[in-house]
Amino acid sequence: MIALPQKIVCIGLNYRDHAEEQGTELPDRPLLFAKWPNTLIASGDPIRLPPISKKVDYEAELGVVIGKRASGVSAAEALDHVEGYVAANDVSGRDLQFADGQWVRGKSLDTFLPVSDLVPASEVPDPQALPIRAILNGEVMQDSNTSNMIFGVAEIVAFVSQAITLEPGDLIITGTPAGVGAFRDPPVWLEPGDEIAIEIDGVGRVRNPVVAA
Repeated sequence: MIALPQKIVCIGLNYRDHAEEQGTELPDRPLLFAKWPNTLIASGDPIRLPPISKKVDYEAELGVVIGKRASGVSAAEALDHVEGYVAANDVSGRDLQFADGQWVRGKSLDTFLPVSDLVPASEVPDPQALPIRAILNGEVMQDSNTSNMIFGVAEIVAFVSQAITLEPGDLIITGTPAGVGAFRDPPVWLEPGDEIAIEIDGVGRVRNPVVAA
């Protein structure tokens, strides 16, 4: 499990295939939102479904852990500030997210960010060439590659650092590919008794049971 970060910075709508499944135009810059540290759990810990949300979704994401203070860095130097990577599940209460008109409450419920153990950046030579999957009860729901990101890790770290100083231990989660439950026909929501796993080749796997709160 990673150390508790001061900040969790999230990127919305950052895969071309995810934008296509929504019928949404590609953004011209990274779209930032936040989750809070109360969301963090490790592999094997239960995701607790809260009574206030009936439409809880999974999102496979590459997580980036900052290792060196980054303020106003360029894309060329951004990866020098990365300590390592994790597989992450940006669990989302879609009914809250869409009803609120902004995303923080629907994304920041307790247990809504499972992450794997950290893999050092030195063991991930190219963060833009990683197969990424979400597997629900043994069925592959998302199957993509970080090469499909609209904004890569270096560009994201640089962009965030222009506005927000990133400190060691801070976590950035970099967006999800196509196949989330909300845009399936019919939609697929997490239910008690489910097991959801996020796998990123070369980074790791985070697997969690789903329970009622």
